[in-house]
Amino acid sequence: MTGAIITNGYFENGAIVQQRETLKNELLKLGAETDIIKHNEIDMGIKNGEVYAAVKPYDFIVYLDKDVNIASMLEKRGYFLVNRSESIAICDDKMKTYIALSGNGIPMPETYSAPIMYYDAVDVGFCKKIVSKLSFPIIVKEAYGSMGRGVHKADNLEELIALHGRFKLMPHLYQEMIGKGGKDVRVIVIGGKAVASMERKNESDFRSNIENGGKGFTHALTENEKKLAENAASVLKLEYAGVDIISNGNKDYICEVNSNAFFKGIMSVTGVNIAEIYAERIINLSNQLKNVKKG
Repeated sequence: MTGAIITNGYFENGAIVQQRETLKNELLKLGAETDIIKHNEIDMGIKNGEVYAAVKPYDFIVYLDKDVNIASMLEKRGYFLVNRSESIAICDDKMKTYIALSGNGIPMPETYSAPIMYYDAVDVGFCKKIVSKLSFPIIVKEAYGSMGRGVHKADNLEELIALHGRFKLMPHLYQEMIGKGGKDVRVIVIGGKAVASMERKNESDFRSNIENGGKGFTHALTENEKKLAENAASVLKLEYAGVDIISNGNKDYICEVNSNAFFKGIMSVTGVNIAEIYAERIINLSNQLKNVKKG
């Protein structure tokens, strides 16, 4: 069996390198030779009305990037991707994530999408409408972003208007703040099952991300947290997901869902070999696909 791991060619850090190398080693233990490919090195496009991709045959591709166009073209050429391009696209846009999860009995913070603007102006009236619906502090999130980047907090109308002015020409949203911030639970879900969890705390920032100074701690996953995380991954059709859960002390809420969540931190905290579990799931899915094609 052969596979590929595709990562972004323009951004790389220690967590990304660890992710792909650890996963490659675990796949090799299961007999799968896996190439590592940077997305900008792939020769592909649309020519003569058809998608072409100069990529050798693979039984599977682990897509550790968010360039949905490349993922979609690979799928159109018949490649099997984990995760699928549609799921990656939904998770990459935070507002699309909330919309997709809605109607499935999954608690989420009260959220309002910023209207698309085509000219440079500040809509104070819209800001006041948000204030009439949400209490301060109000979370302002860019629709696209990871590792806590693009997540901001407004403590008053002046700060809210300033953030609105900053992001008015970009997709973003406004959301109630659950709890006091700086704390959440990260759950890794693989193949529909929660396999590991940790609590993340940041004493100096309302964002709990480890990349922003947060720290991971062991956490006994509650039955409700487990159910929420697994339901979210199922609705979004994710084979691999990092689900973030926040609480106000009385109720749990889905905060975000990441299709390419890093596992270095949670592996070190929990001792769970997430890469091994993920590799086993990828191989099982590939074998199932082969059997379907034979049948």
